[in-house]
Formats: sequence, structure tokens, C-alpha cells
Amino acid sequence: MEFSHVVRRRRMIRNYDPDRAVPDDVLATVLGHAVRAPSAGFSQGWDFVVLRTAAEREAFWAATTDPASEPDNWLLGIRHAPCLIVCCSSPGAYLDRYAESDKGWTDRDEARWPVPYWDVDTGMAALLMLLTAVDQELGGLFFGVPVEHLEAAREALAIPADRNLVGVVALGYPAPDRRSPSLRRGRRPVEQVAHAGRFGTPLELG
Repeated sequence: MEFSHVVRRRRMIRNYDPDRAVPDDVLATVLGHAVRAPSAGFSQGWDFVVLRTAAEREAFWAATTDPASEPDNWLLGIRHAPCLIVCCSSPGAYLDRYAESDKGWTDRDEARWPVPYWDVDTGMAALLMLLTAVDQELGGLFFGVPVEHLEAAREALAIPADRNLVGVVALGYPAPDRRSPSLRRGRRPVEQVAHAGRFGTPLELG
């Protein structure tokens, strides 16, 4: 995959053609790249719940939206996506891995971890899905489940209690879409976010 080319073309798609399913071979490529994401200790503590049928997707949307509220344009467009991939992480897989002899943290204490790398690594897997989607001429979007709907989503999808629901990747063929108004904020340039040696020292590149 030519990632530099893909990154230039990538943007989040918020509306999809509901009549064009994601082909099996394309979905296999998307998931095949996802499982090549880096993970601490090669723990690979991720699971992906793939929702492809109308009934599966409707169960997800019923669990994660308020039926009493009128859906906005964002939700109307996302609900057209023919494929949703719910990305879950497993803290236990990492705690178990780092309790092994070559790591040696036998107490399995989450406090040893500066950040929850199980969620970070699952996010990297989701990003590989999005990059692959563009490479396969698909559109994609990563979004989160509102906190107040997390338990309902877990129940609807039978997600075990020991998994974190990190987010959802929507996939499909793009339909006419409007750009996010948030893009008016502009992209922070490299010279504003890259620091040389210590925070606050500008990085100068030739």
C-alpha cells in the first residue's frame, strides 16, 4: 500500500451509498491490514464485531441512539453505511502478556501503564482500516459510542464485560457528502506541533 498517497487522499466520509455492499474480498483486506497494527508486547488485544446485515446494523443503531430524538444530518448519513466494524480492546490480554517471564510484571497492575495501550493499539488498527478503505476506493469514518449508550451497545452486540468498546469504523462507497464544519478550524502546521529536543523549541527542517 502506498501510504503517502493514501494519506493525501484520506478524509472522513459521513454519507454512503446504502445500495452498494462492501465486497468480501475488500473487507478481508481491510481486516487483514488491521491485524498488522503494532501492539505492545505483540499482545494483539483487539476484537472486531463486523455488522453487515440490515438487522445487525439496526440493532446497533437502536442501542446507541435516542428514538425520541430526530436524527441530524450526520446520523442520517452514517446510518447509510453498509458495514460497521465495532472495535474492542482487551486490557486483560496486555496484563497477561506482561505477566509472562520475558516481561515480569506479575502483579498485573494497570497502574504500571502510563496510558491504556490496549485502547491505543486498537485505535491504530482502526486507522489502518481507514487507510486501507481509501486505498480500496471506499469511504470510512471512525466515531465513538456515547457514554450513556455504551452498556446498551454491549448488550446488543454481546460484548464481554472485560472488553472496552473503543469506537466504530463505518465503511462503504461514498455518496454526496458535505465537509465537516470543524475543518474551518484549519490544520495545525508541522512547525507548530513539532519540537526540537525539548518542548517549545521550534524544529527547523531543511
